[in-house]
Amino acid sequence: MPESGVKQAIQALSARHMSNSTRRPINIPIRVVPVVQHEPDHEGHQHSDDACCAHDDDCCAPGGLLTAPQAAPQPAPDGTSKVRFRIDKMDCPTEERLIRNRLEPMTGVVRLDFNLLARELTVFHQLESTLVLEAALTELDMAPRLLEAGQRAAPLPEALPLHDKLQLAAAGLAALGAEALHWQMGEEQTWGVALMAGLAVAMAGGPTLKKGWIALRHFTLNIYFLMTLAVTGAVLIGNWSEAAMVIVLFAIAEAIEAVSLERARKAVQSLSALAPDTAMVWRQAQWQSSEVAHIAEGDTIMVRAGERIALDARVLKGQAAVNQAPITGESMPVDKQPGDSVYAGTIVSDGVIEAQVTATAGHSTLARIAAAIQEAQAQRAPTQRFVDQFARYYTPAVVVLALLVALLGPWLIGGSTSHWVYQALVLLVIACPCALVVSTPVTVVSGLAHAARQGILIKGGVHLEQGRLIKAVALDKTGTLTKGRPVLTDVVPLQRVNAQHALRLAASLEQRSSHPIAQALVEAWRESDPHGALWPVEQFDVLPGLGIKGRLQDQEWQLGNHRLVEGLGLCSPELEARLETLELQGKTAFVLMDSQGPVAVLAMADTARPESRQAIDALKQLGVRAVMLTGDNQATAQHIAQQLGIEDVRGNLLPGDKLTAIEKLVAEHGAVGMVGDGVNDAPALARATVGIAMGAAGTATALETADVAIMDDDPIKVAQFIRLSQATSRVLKQNIALALGIKAVFLALALAGQATLWMAVFADMGASLLVVFNGLRLLRARV
Repeated sequence: MPESGVKQAIQALSARHMSNSTRRPINIPIRVVPVVQHEPDHEGHQHSDDACCAHDDDCCAPGGLLTAPQAAPQPAPDGTSKVRFRIDKMDCPTEERLIRNRLEPMTGVVRLDFNLLARELTVFHQLESTLVLEAALTELDMAPRLLEAGQRAAPLPEALPLHDKLQLAAAGLAALGAEALHWQMGEEQTWGVALMAGLAVAMAGGPTLKKGWIALRHFTLNIYFLMTLAVTGAVLIGNWSEAAMVIVLFAIAEAIEAVSLERARKAVQSLSALAPDTAMVWRQAQWQSSEVAHIAEGDTIMVRAGERIALDARVLKGQAAVNQAPITGESMPVDKQPGDSVYAGTIVSDGVIEAQVTATAGHSTLARIAAAIQEAQAQRAPTQRFVDQFARYYTPAVVVLALLVALLGPWLIGGSTSHWVYQALVLLVIACPCALVVSTPVTVVSGLAHAARQGILIKGGVHLEQGRLIKAVALDKTGTLTKGRPVLTDVVPLQRVNAQHALRLAASLEQRSSHPIAQALVEAWRESDPHGALWPVEQFDVLPGLGIKGRLQDQEWQLGNHRLVEGLGLCSPELEARLETLELQGKTAFVLMDSQGPVAVLAMADTARPESRQAIDALKQLGVRAVMLTGDNQATAQHIAQQLGIEDVRGNLLPGDKLTAIEKLVAEHGAVGMVGDGVNDAPALARATVGIAMGAAGTATALETADVAIMDDDPIKVAQFIRLSQATSRVLKQNIALALGIKAVFLALALAGQATLWMAVFADMGASLLVVFNGLRLLRARV
C-alpha cells in the first residue's frame, strides 16, 4: 500500500513550501475513519485490489506485476493434465515411496504430488486415459478413488474402528498365550506355541504381510517388506512366540501412529469445515434455507446471532459483532455495519445482518486458505527433502549390513549360525527409517495448522523453515505500520474562532464529499460533538488543485492548500511558521479562511498503529533488524519511525526502489523478510527470502502473491511467524536426533549380538511414535 497515496490525497488541500516556526498547535482526540488508499503502480496508476483483478488483466495475469514466482504454488507442468485420487490406504511415507516407485517410471507420468494427511494423490500426466493409473494403484492394493475436479473428498474413515480394536486385542491375547506357553513348557509344547502364534499372526499380521509381498514384487525396501522378512525368518529358525509378539507389537504401534496422525489431519480439515452447509437466502419474496452450493454471487443471505456466516459477503442491512478468529486470529469480535465485508466461517456474536454474497462456496477466503494449506502439504520442506534422500541410502546400507552379519558373524566372532541369522533379522527391522521419514511431514503440517489458527497462512514448509533464518525485516509504512488513512490530528485556531467552531465550519464545507479528507473531517467533528448538526452549505464550489469554497451562515468560507492562500495574498510569516511546524511533525496542513483572512489551520496525518511499537520491539528481541521502506517523504517517514523505534528509514521509494533496497538487504544479511500489502509491493515481496502480505483476508491477490499471509492487519504476527519457524526447526532437529539416536543404539546392540526382535520393534515403532507426538506439540505451542 502506498505511503505516498495518503500523502498525495492530503496534499491536494495543502501547501508545498512552508517556513520555520517553533509555535505548537493544539491537539484534539479524533476517531479513525475506515478509508483505504492505494499506491500508484509502476505506471503511475492508482487502483484498489478488487479493481485491479476485475479490470486490469495485464496487471493480474501470470507474469504481470502481481505475480510473485517464488511465492506462487508450484504450477502444473506445461502440456499436462491433472487427475486426483483419494487413496484410503495411503497415510505414511512408506506407501508414498511404493507409489512413486510404481508410477514415476510410467511413460506419460510427469509429476506426482502427495498429500498424506488428506490421503490424496495428484498426478500430472500426458496420458490418453487415466485407467492405467487406477489399475497400477489397484495393483498396489491402495484402493484408489477418482476425484472430480473441484470435488471435496468424503470424510476419511476412523483411524481405528471398533472391529479393528477387538481383532487387535484378540491377537495380543494369542501372542501373550504363545509366549506364556513357551516360557512354561519350553520345547515340549512346540505345536501349541506354533498354533497360538499362528493365530496371532493371522489376526494382526494380515495387512503387514500382504504389503510386504507387494513391496517384494515391486522391489521396494520398506518397513512392511523388512517386517515380513524378519517374521518369516523368526518362524524358520523356530522362534514362533517371538514372531507373533513382534507382529502384534508392530500392529499396535501402527494403530497408535494412525490415531496420532489423525489428530494432525483433523487440525487441518477443521479449517475447511468451519463454514456451514446451509444458509438463509432471500428468494421468491421470502427467506429460505438453501445449501451453500446453490447460492450464487449477488444473492442476499441473512445471519443471526450465534450462527456462522456461510459465504463471503458484504453487509447490506443491520449491525453485528463478528468473531473473525477462524480467519484472522483476532481475539475480539469486530463490529460490522453496511458496506463492511464478512467472511465465510466467521461467527455473528451479537446482532443480525443481511449481506450480499461476494464469492461462492468454492471461492471464499476460507476456501482459498484451505486450498493454500492443501498445496503447502504437497510441497516438501528442505529438511524433508534431506531426510528422504538420506533414507534412500540408509535402508539399503543396513540391509547389506544385515546380510554380512548373517554370513560373516559365525566366522569372525563365533557362535551358531541361527544366532547370527537372528541378529541379522533384528537389523532388518532396525533398517527401516520410518521414524525418520514420518517426523518431518507431521511436524511441518502441525506448524502450518497452528499458524492458520492464529491468522497466519504459510504457503509451504519451505517458508515455515526459512522464517527462522530471517535477520532483517523490511516493512512498508502505510497500511502496515500505520493505519493507512488520513486522520485529523490538529486544529490550530488563529483568530475570531475557537478550535471546535473551526472544525464545525470545515466539516460543514466537506459534508457532501466522499473524499477521504472530507470523511476524516466530518468524522472528527461527529466524535467531538455527537449531538450537534452541521450547517447547510450554499453556493458550494470546487477550486481545482486548490480546495473548496461555500457560503455558511451568510458568510463566504474557503478551505484550501498553501497555493490557495498565496494566491489570495494572505500567507503571512506567522502562518508560514505554523505550517512548517506541522510539516516537521510529519503532518500535512490546510487553511480555513473567511472574507477577512485565515481563521484556523487543520492538520492531517497517517498515524501509527497502536500495536506497531510492540511489533518492532518483538523483532528486536528476536535479534531481527527492522527497516522501514516508504514512498513517503523522508521527514514524514522519520517522524513515524521515531515513534516506533526504527532506526533504518528509507523514504521516497518507488516500487522498483523497494526491490533494490531488498536486494541490498539480502546481500547484507542473507535472509530478509518483506512485509507489504501483496499488491504494489509484489516485486519486493517476491525478491525477499520470505514475502509477508498484511491484511490478506478477502484479498485473493495477497493470498496468491506472498509466501506468508497475515490475515488481519496486526504486525505483531510477523514476530510470531519467526518464533513459530524457530520452534518448528527445534522440533525437527529433536525428531531427527531421536530417530537416528535410537536407531544407532539398537544397531550397536544388534552388532554386539545383544538385541532382540522385541527391541528392534520398539526401536523402530517406538521412535516413530515419539517423533509423531513431539511434532504434534506444535499444534498447541505458544509463540
